[in-house]
Amino acid sequence: MSPIALHHQSAAVLHGPKDLRMDDRILWPPQQGQAQVAVVSTGLCGSDLHYYLHGRNGDFTLQSPLVLGHEAAGVVTAVGPGVTNLVPGQRVAIEAGVMCNNCDHCSNGRYNLCKNLRFASSAKTFPHLDGTLQERMNHPAHVLHPLPDNVSFEQGSLAEPLSVLIHASRRAALSRGQTVLVYGVGTIGLLACALAKSYGCPRVVAVDINETRLRFAKTHGIADDVFCLSASPKAKLPEEQLRRARENADRVLGAFGEDDGFDVVFECTGAEPCIQMAIHTAITGGRVMLIGMGTRDTSLPLSAAALREVDILGSFRYAHTYPEALNLLASGKLQNIDKLVTHRFSLSETARAFNLLTRGVDERGGMVLKVMIESEVPSSRH
Repeated sequence: MSPIALHHQSAAVLHGPKDLRMDDRILWPPQQGQAQVAVVSTGLCGSDLHYYLHGRNGDFTLQSPLVLGHEAAGVVTAVGPGVTNLVPGQRVAIEAGVMCNNCDHCSNGRYNLCKNLRFASSAKTFPHLDGTLQERMNHPAHVLHPLPDNVSFEQGSLAEPLSVLIHASRRAALSRGQTVLVYGVGTIGLLACALAKSYGCPRVVAVDINETRLRFAKTHGIADDVFCLSASPKAKLPEEQLRRARENADRVLGAFGEDDGFDVVFECTGAEPCIQMAIHTAITGGRVMLIGMGTRDTSLPLSAAALREVDILGSFRYAHTYPEALNLLASGKLQNIDKLVTHRFSLSETARAFNLLTRGVDERGGMVLKVMIESEVPSSRH
């Protein structure tokens, strides 16, 4: 019996805080139900950055070396036994979460809440499931989604953060004709604005403390109007913080000329003052969608929500969103969405890319939004 020829590949592996190494790894053939994908584009995300800087993200701590990256697209290079929905050479978006398909949440269509879900690049489960910052990866074929012909690999990787917003919009029952306020204009906030506009929302506005990002949102028509809040030192007492949030909410509503508030408020910062303001800036009977993660324990003006029937909704990742995300990217309805990608690096430059993301501005003082790690498209010979 002849020995199996082992192939090797490079992977950007995090060994601890700021300890990212290019490791040589054995590339195994895909197993039952898996396809092997050559990863072409990976977008770096805030959770990746937390792992890079601190070796942890919230409660999830690195327990062994981990490949980061989960916003990705690539080309199928091989399929394992039993795979019939994909063929080598096919372009796909990679959905990073692998659900158990065997629990109540999975059977109810809410697999994002599956207790046994393993998410590539997350340290929540152990052994960790490696992410996409490697040349090739084996991944279950049922969570690989064919890219429409006119959707690039970069756009395909944006299907992941876009999925977060599609899921949140479904939870908020967002529909044509509603007014929308977005707190925070990082990638997620900008995608929230773009998605709301694609749904036919007549007024989509954004609030942030970063003037440059707000100007970007307005200049590119992603938001109709913007308001810059001045950053203030944290209040010493919860009562003072709540009073200040109420005053700032009034300033926001006054600036936009919407005294009654907005139908749907997307909170994309995770910052306590913004969560508090979100409740005050929602219209009576409106909805606040909590998307940003950051503050673990928050003082909330609950009576302001309860007495006006403002629904406060949580949102965690996404389920059954990729087909809609890819169709939307193919439709061209997401205005200037490609402009979100501001910087590109090769796989070997991943540590440099994370350091740029940490600084938030490049050498020329330019704004850093979505940073992509790019690899060459494999030739059809492989």
